[in-house]
Amino acid sequence: MISTKHKSAAIVFPIVFLSLVLTGCQKTQDEVSHESTETVEVYNRDNLPSELQELADQGDAQAQTDLGSMYFQGIGVSQDYAKAVEWFEKAANQGHSSAQNNLGLMYYQGTGVRQDYAKAVELYEKAANQGSAEAQTNLGVMYENGSGVRQDYPKAVELYEKAVNQGSAEAQYNLGWMYYQGVGVSQDYAKAVELYGKAANQGFSKAQYNLGSMYFQGVGVRQDYAKAVELYEKAANQDHSSAQNNLGSMYFQGIGVSQDYAKAVEWFEKAVNQGNAEAQYNLGVMYANGTGVRQDENQAVELFQNSCDKGLQKGCDGYRLLN
Repeated sequence: MISTKHKSAAIVFPIVFLSLVLTGCQKTQDEVSHESTETVEVYNRDNLPSELQELADQGDAQAQTDLGSMYFQGIGVSQDYAKAVEWFEKAANQGHSSAQNNLGLMYYQGTGVRQDYAKAVELYEKAANQGSAEAQTNLGVMYENGSGVRQDYPKAVELYEKAVNQGSAEAQYNLGWMYYQGVGVSQDYAKAVELYGKAANQGFSKAQYNLGSMYFQGVGVRQDYAKAVELYEKAANQDHSSAQNNLGSMYFQGIGVSQDYAKAVEWFEKAVNQGNAEAQYNLGVMYANGTGVRQDENQAVELFQNSCDKGLQKGCDGYRLLN
C-alpha cells in the first residue's frame, strides 16, 4: 500500500493487480497468413513473386495461397487486400484448406471484403473438415461467441479439442479458458492449468499471463509468486501489457522478487506506452509520491487523467485529489 498526498489531504492508492483476463481469442491480422506463408520459404529465390505468379496463373493452389499471403502482408509486393482475397479465393475453390481458413478470416474481419460472419463460418467449416487446426480453432471461436452461428459452447469445446490434439497453442489457450470458467464443460481449474501450461510452453503470451495469474492467486495450483513472476516476465517480454503491469506491481511490492522501484517504473512505463489504464494509474501513484522517480504531480495528474478517461475509477479519484 502506498499513499498519494496533496497538501493536507491524504488518500491510500494501492498498486493493484489486474484480475484474470480470460477470453476466447481470435487470430489477429498479423497471424492470418502464418499457415500458408510457411511454404513461401520453400521457393526462397530472388524472383519469388514472379515465380509464384507464374505457378499461380497455371492453377497451382499452393502458389495461389502463398501469393495471397504475400499480398496480404505486403511481402515482396505492395500490400493489396483485394489481391489477397482474389488469390485465396482461387485456391479455396480448389479445396486448399489454408486458403479457406485465410479467406474465412478476411471475411470475419472485413479485410478486403465486406464483413460476413456467415461466409467466414462456411469457409472455416470447409477447412476444419479437412483437419486444419487453425480453422478448427477459428470456427470454435465463432461457436463460442455466437458469430455467424447460434452460440454453442459444447460445439466450441469439441472444435477446440480437435485443434488441441494437433498441438494448437491458441486452441489450448481457448479451451483452458472454457475449463477455467466452466463454460461448455464442468469447471476444472487443474485442467485449465494443464492447457494453459501447454500453450505457455509454446510461447503463447496470453496463456503465460493467465497461468501466471493462477499461480499468483493459488487457483488450481499451489500459490507460487516466483512462478507467477517467471510467467508474467515471459508474457511481458512479448509486450503483453497486463503482464507488464502485474510484473511492475510485483517489483513495487517485492512479491516473488526483491523489491525494486526502478524495475517497477520500467515495467509500468512499458504498459503505459500501450495505453494500459491500470499501469497509468500505478505509475501516476509513483510520480505523486516520488517513489522510484522524481516527484512530479503534473505527471501524476496526466497519468491519472488518462486512466480516468479509460473508465478507471481510481484514476478519477487520484485526478480529483491532485486538482
